[in-house]
Amino acid sequence: MSMNTEYIEEMIKEFLPKEKGFQKTILEALNYSILAGGKRLRPLIMHETYRLFCDGPVTPDLKAMMVALEMIHSSSLVHDDLPCMDNDRFRRGKLTTWAKYESEATGVLAGDALMIYAFEVASSAYAKTKNPERLCKAIHILANKTGIYGMIGGQTVDVELTGRPMSAEELDFVFRLKTGALLESAMMIGAVLGGATLKEVEICRKIAENVGVAFQIRDDILDVSGDEAVIGKPLHSDEKNNKTTYVSLYGLSKAQEDVEALTDEAIRLLDELPGDPGALKALFHSMISRNK
Repeated sequence: MSMNTEYIEEMIKEFLPKEKGFQKTILEALNYSILAGGKRLRPLIMHETYRLFCDGPVTPDLKAMMVALEMIHSSSLVHDDLPCMDNDRFRRGKLTTWAKYESEATGVLAGDALMIYAFEVASSAYAKTKNPERLCKAIHILANKTGIYGMIGGQTVDVELTGRPMSAEELDFVFRLKTGALLESAMMIGAVLGGATLKEVEICRKIAENVGVAFQIRDDILDVSGDEAVIGKPLHSDEKNNKTTYVSLYGLSKAQEDVEALTDEAIRLLDELPGDPGALKALFHSMISRNK
């Protein structure tokens, strides 16, 4: 079936907690954070990857993993915006979570809550799945790509090196973990749930790695040459925080060339997989040509 952002928005709402009880504030903050908008690229990529290997309806385990991944991505944005990180008050033209609730502590807890709740959502699919072994592998991938060997590991290095020059090797490490890891999990989980072979799952990982790096380079390009009104957040945020970027290391021209080269390699690898990759190719091209 065709999948779009609006469908995923409704899917996410199915899993949201009720805003009641003594902890009502954190429940409200959690829901505000996940519903604050976004392209929902990761669940879209997971779904389209799944369709390469199993062109059937959205199963309960696929739905749960799509929502869980988007919750983890949203949790990372909540934490990225905190005063102790990037200190941003606006994202996509809206107040960031800590700014909305005028509390850094609430921002920290909302991000934590989203990350933990994501695994609650993912594991809830065990009661309905017809392939528990595949679901177990998918949850392991999600945990691995979220934690110390994935997104959080990359974010840690990024924070540690803020304020001093970063080498090309260090920047590549940050890109591949901080941004690439969750994109890798999207494709790998979609492939695993769809019944892909180990070789095919690894090809998916390589594709997502290339797209993830290209996506982050594009983000660096937009930070210096984008339209603030379109992006929905202040320009030169990286410069303000003394962060080394791909543009500051290599220049704008090479950054744009490398985005195209990485995307071309991802598209080439896609053609090694079964199924019709047209939707994924369109998604990847939209990601690297975006203006926000």
